[in-house]
Amino acid sequence: MTTPDDTPPPPPTANSGAVGVIGLELRGDTPAPKKQVYSWALWDWATQPFNTVILTFIFTALYLTTEQFLPPDIVALGDKDEAYIAAEAELASGLGLGSTVAGFAILLLAPVLGQRADAAGRQKLWLGIGTGALVACMFGLWFVEPTPTLFWLGVALISAGSVFGEIAAVNSNAMLIGIANPKTIGRISGLGWGFGYLGGIVALVLVVVFFLADWFGLPEDGGLPFRIIAVGCAVWAIVFSIPIFLNVPEPSLGRPERQVGFFRSYALLVKDVAGLYRSSETRPTFWFLLASAVFRDGLGGVFAFGAVIAGQVFGFQFLELVIFGIAANLIAGVSTILAGRLDDRFGAKRIILFALGAMVVAGLAVFFLVEAGATVFWIGGLVLCAFVGPAQSASRSFLARVTPAGREGEIFGLYATTGRAASWMASAAWTGLIVLTAQTKFGILGIVLVLLLGLLLLLPVQERRVARAG
Repeated sequence: MTTPDDTPPPPPTANSGAVGVIGLELRGDTPAPKKQVYSWALWDWATQPFNTVILTFIFTALYLTTEQFLPPDIVALGDKDEAYIAAEAELASGLGLGSTVAGFAILLLAPVLGQRADAAGRQKLWLGIGTGALVACMFGLWFVEPTPTLFWLGVALISAGSVFGEIAAVNSNAMLIGIANPKTIGRISGLGWGFGYLGGIVALVLVVVFFLADWFGLPEDGGLPFRIIAVGCAVWAIVFSIPIFLNVPEPSLGRPERQVGFFRSYALLVKDVAGLYRSSETRPTFWFLLASAVFRDGLGGVFAFGAVIAGQVFGFQFLELVIFGIAANLIAGVSTILAGRLDDRFGAKRIILFALGAMVVAGLAVFFLVEAGATVFWIGGLVLCAFVGPAQSASRSFLARVTPAGREGEIFGLYATTGRAASWMASAAWTGLIVLTAQTKFGILGIVLVLLLGLLLLLPVQERRVARAG
């Protein structure tokens, strides 16, 4: 195999402790143009409102899982009635079920589509397909009016958006290797995540302005403000995703010898995964994929259900929840950008372990001190947000350092699969505990347990790093 410029890949770097012949090492030390780096990071900015505004803080928490989608006879009972509480918890568990189904869809599609993009050298094409489908799902939320019969349409569109967003992210992650080198991978990965959080802040601020202006005179009947917000997120994604397609190159020219039929791709995938395990040089990649499957599922659970906890457990109203979202994204964005530099200096594994440990402590505090009121969630929730981004960014840079050249899309497809497809763990723990107790607060404990399990699984995973100069 050759690199895009037909230069043979270098031999394994045994003295550095790094995995030999990985895609990142083929970049050398030449930095990519800043225009490419910032254009790549803007894709996170473009798509983050789906996660921040729709999935976490606004559409699901303040609209889809509220009494607007309950039958009128249940609403008439009042929010203190046990039947009302149970019905509201059923909406939350329904959202969790949609997340679980989305995880299995990612299991079936993400690694194979990533593999096929690698073989054809078409990461940008699949990035466009995933981004376009995500935008279509956000536009589709316009039709989710506040009636119980349309609740599942909302869940289906949000779950499908999660699938398409993950497929797009597989290819965005693969493109990271084309603009980073071993000495900058941590900070560039952190820049992307940081841009995403900061984009979420701007989007939430616009929602606050929309709310304080009394929706600019728009009627609130039919959930019109929330449906307009979903459309606004779709337009936002279109505008800010354009630079990555114009300015960022494909990470490779493809590997024609690996182009096979769609169903044959699954057999090739199984063979490749077995090869990761059999080779001592790539075995850390195999074990990290498994360990990160668990802890990243917990991280996803924090975002998927955090605002539902704030609204149903701690009684946050619209403005309070949006302000919390702004503060959370600001803290997450700044901490992630700073942690990216620490990643390059101290290693991704240390960043991930420290972040997960802090999140377990904060999550347990929120669960056991729930009776103390909203202050507990303000403190514990912001601590959680301060460490989610660094863990996500360091996880991506860890994997990029041990990804074999020419298999970026496939490996990051497996990364998506083993992470989001394992979302049956966090979402099932969330849903199961809520169903058993008929209380949303027990969902907190389910997420914490998944984070703790992920931390324990990561401990024995060997980190391979390129030696620092000097």
